[in-house]
Amino acid sequence: MRLVILASGVGSLARALFEAQAAGKLRAHIAALGSDRDCPAVQIAKEFGVATFVVPITEREHWDRALTQTVALFKPDLVVSAGFMRILGPSFLARFQAINSHPALLPAFPGAHAVRDALAARVETTGCTVHWIDAGTDTGRVIAQAQVPVQPGDTVATLHERIKAVERPLLVDTINSLQQVG
Repeated sequence: MRLVILASGVGSLARALFEAQAAGKLRAHIAALGSDRDCPAVQIAKEFGVATFVVPITEREHWDRALTQTVALFKPDLVVSAGFMRILGPSFLARFQAINSHPALLPAFPGAHAVRDALAARVETTGCTVHWIDAGTDTGRVIAQAQVPVQPGDTVATLHERIKAVERPLLVDTINSLQQVG
């Protein structure tokens, strides 16, 4: 299975995928990492010798077409959103199967501030979800989830780090399970 990773942040999920591939734990080939901007995730991909591309945000429809065309060059079987903070548009979703890793137990706490929202709601347990991407914001069909308890005194930073520790192997395992059924 050929993957294209989309990321626009620090790249911790992307790094986990690169490391899993290097260790033979990811049964897929990462063809490229793309972003909407130059960011640490792009630099991490370069460190691992993975092709990179940046499609800067422009007018929404134009950007969607440009991203779709660029990703298509890498012929992915699956696109993995790993900290990509953009909504994928209709032409992209019509062309590619794509999954997203989200730091909450969906359908609870969709959107960009899931960890903050979980703390504000004073839930006892949160976690992470890998789901199919659809036209909504974190509304696609859930593929896998893992729970993470909220501890007294947690901050957004401490809770998010514990979620990431569970999210990284969950994403690898989910991609491997999709390979088995694909």
